[in-house]
Amino acid sequence: MQGLQQFIAFAETAKQGGFAAAARQLGMSPSTTAKAVARLEAALGVKLFHRTTRQVTLTPDGERLFQRCQRVLAEVEDLQAEASGTRAEPQGTLRINLPVFYGRRFVLPLLADLARQHPGLKLDISLTDTKVDLIREGIDLAVRIGFMSDSTLVARRVDTQGLLLCASPAYLAAHGTPRRLEELAAHAAVVFRLPTSGRDRPWQFRQAGAPVQLSPTPATRVNETEGLLDAVRLGLGVGQMPDLLAQDALDRGELVELLPTLRPEPMAIQLVYPSGRLLPSRVRVALDCLSQGLRQRQAGPAQALGPSMTSAAERKPSTAAGTPQ
Repeated sequence: MQGLQQFIAFAETAKQGGFAAAARQLGMSPSTTAKAVARLEAALGVKLFHRTTRQVTLTPDGERLFQRCQRVLAEVEDLQAEASGTRAEPQGTLRINLPVFYGRRFVLPLLADLARQHPGLKLDISLTDTKVDLIREGIDLAVRIGFMSDSTLVARRVDTQGLLLCASPAYLAAHGTPRRLEELAAHAAVVFRLPTSGRDRPWQFRQAGAPVQLSPTPATRVNETEGLLDAVRLGLGVGQMPDLLAQDALDRGELVELLPTLRPEPMAIQLVYPSGRLLPSRVRVALDCLSQGLRQRQAGPAQALGPSMTSAAERKPSTAAGTPQ
């Protein structure tokens, strides 16, 4: 098993970005961790890290090995649990990646129930609107919204998200209500800047059965989902946002939906996880819990809960007019 310990030291160093941080996680000294990695490099005959005084970074060979290590070590962990008779009860740390708003409002309550049911389960939750590499980051499970382009991930559809074009009653009283797409050019646009690319997310519609995409000139640009809602609600202009995010303000009369017959097709919300590996019991119970809970949410009455604009924009670009994403 000495060779396995070297791979564990390597994988943890890659995740932590340094020997000291990896050593803390492994309960080892930094020198022992560094020596284990050095022995692995000598045995393989390749250099796995570029080393500086402050950090270590993976070489191309190291990157390839790290991706394979993530899968192999997870399977070893599950095999150990099965051999010790603990497979029936989920153990260990579930690493899950969630879009900020959707994760906080939909998923966290379900995860809290899951943790109460399984005391041996620990949660490591990352909330970010930036798309992350599940394999590189060692993520067991993630929630993604929109078009899936990564063929290395398995996806399970659990929910949907729509987009609504909205404005405040005060803004419409001052500037009039647009009745057609062509009239939007005369209005102040509040647009969402995608954190991943830095680009403005185009407005999406469906007209005469075909997708239409517009890239308005922004009067206001916002890079955070709730900030987008607030900017439109406060009368800064017309903006497009997730339906569940807007619903509460619509019910209170703080927003008015525009061009409702031109809503785009709803986008899929999916649970995703890396393919080509055994699923540890902690991942299986999380998949079952979240699948059931999120599907029940979709089947129930609409609530004032808002998915991430970032993930919503990661759908397949339309072929209609407009600037592609």
